[in-house]
Amino acid sequence: MQKILVANRGEIALRVMRSAREMGIKTVAVYSTADRDALHVRYADEAVFIGEAPSNQSYLVAEKIIDACKATGAEGIHPGYGFLSENATFARMVREAGLTLIGPSPEAMEIMGNKLSAKAAAMKYNIPMVPGTEEAITDVPEAKKRAVEVGFPILIKAAAGGGGKGMRIVENEASFEEQMQLAVSEATSAFGDGSVFIERYVSSPRHIEIQVLGDTHGNIVHLFERDCSVQRRHQKVVEEAPSAVLTPEIRAAMGKCAVDVARSVNYTGAGTVEFIMDDQLNFYFLEMNTRLQVEHPVTELITGIDLVKEQIQIARGEPVSFKQEDLEIKGHAVELRVYAEDPSNNFLPDIGTLQTYITPKGPGVRVDDGFEQGMEIPIYYDPMIAKLTTYGKDRAEAIDRMKRAIDEYQITGITTTLAFGRFVMEHEAFTTGNFDTHFVAKYFTPDVLKADNEDEALIAALVTEKLLSATNIKNEASVSKSETSNWERNRKLYS
Repeated sequence: MQKILVANRGEIALRVMRSAREMGIKTVAVYSTADRDALHVRYADEAVFIGEAPSNQSYLVAEKIIDACKATGAEGIHPGYGFLSENATFARMVREAGLTLIGPSPEAMEIMGNKLSAKAAAMKYNIPMVPGTEEAITDVPEAKKRAVEVGFPILIKAAAGGGGKGMRIVENEASFEEQMQLAVSEATSAFGDGSVFIERYVSSPRHIEIQVLGDTHGNIVHLFERDCSVQRRHQKVVEEAPSAVLTPEIRAAMGKCAVDVARSVNYTGAGTVEFIMDDQLNFYFLEMNTRLQVEHPVTELITGIDLVKEQIQIARGEPVSFKQEDLEIKGHAVELRVYAEDPSNNFLPDIGTLQTYITPKGPGVRVDDGFEQGMEIPIYYDPMIAKLTTYGKDRAEAIDRMKRAIDEYQITGITTTLAFGRFVMEHEAFTTGNFDTHFVAKYFTPDVLKADNEDEALIAALVTEKLLSATNIKNEASVSKSETSNWERNRKLYS
């Protein structure tokens, strides 16, 4: 595998390409009209145009991806995350085209892509499960009867998807029918499949996931846990590794369960087994994500393992490069997803131009991004600008570094989640580790960021005023100087 195509965009495409370059592997980028001048396009050895900006005309069109791969002579495809990364039909098309998908088999994707078949596979290994139904239910009266048997409050969940879509908390029997109909409707709209199932609702849950790697030689290892409990709309915003609450015994038990879940489908490549944990530290299997995760940097920092390199080596037929006993947790890492979103307005996505974009630097700071100053945040894709990750010898140092990094990160022109990240890092519930997935609902209100936003606006205005003043002085003095723009310098760097 001397050349791979990265079937994605932005920061994850760059992330994959950098590891590939270190391995001496050439890369091919694909891009839509919205990404003609994107950093991942300039960084790759080759780039192929695949369609208009909407993802269903470009990044989600499997045939265009495969055609681009064949046209450039790439032997493998890395799907990143999102888009086609967990699409079993695409994985099968790649295999039938004689190409290699840097990911699991389509059969493993199909089983783990449906929460009910995933539970059925995991149950062969006696993995702890949240009490509930083991099959899809569409009949409302029967579903209500089963809900009463499980005991309220219960959770109605879509069998075919994730991201909080098709998920409804039902507190009592009286509201069940309405919530059931809403869940089915939302699941049908989001996934084309209205199948739902019922679980007992865990009232104070933590979201803990275990990173796994499996190869074609039967080796499966885990790389410890990530705590992803700070969420909005059931989607993660802050992650860390290791968890602040797991004991060595629980960590070992969860790791074994994660390996068993992967083994139940002969899993190959990188994957994540997700668990829900109650306030008594009892854990239950949720699902398996059959791809690289957004939050993988925290695992890389505490283990020293490059997960993308492992993915590529496994796809080449090589074994995992280490044994379970070789791994140990070193230090602590925290990640903030820097989104173009307005936390004070229910985290609604924002679009616009990055008028100022200066990333933090220094010890223990990692920024995975796909933008630079002056670029537009397009409306067509996920609004994440960057993954900001900090590492320290312990949790306190990682948090302190995150606060410093947030303060150094300068973004104007759009609203971001940076101020929200600062709020999280300073909150007692987070610093003490005493939080769950309801952190935002319990502690965050839009007014807490109002003063910070006003200060940022004032600072941005002052900076703009100084820049304009400096420009006027320069023009008046008729200073003639040949300068190369940042954009041009980067273009040369990435060409």
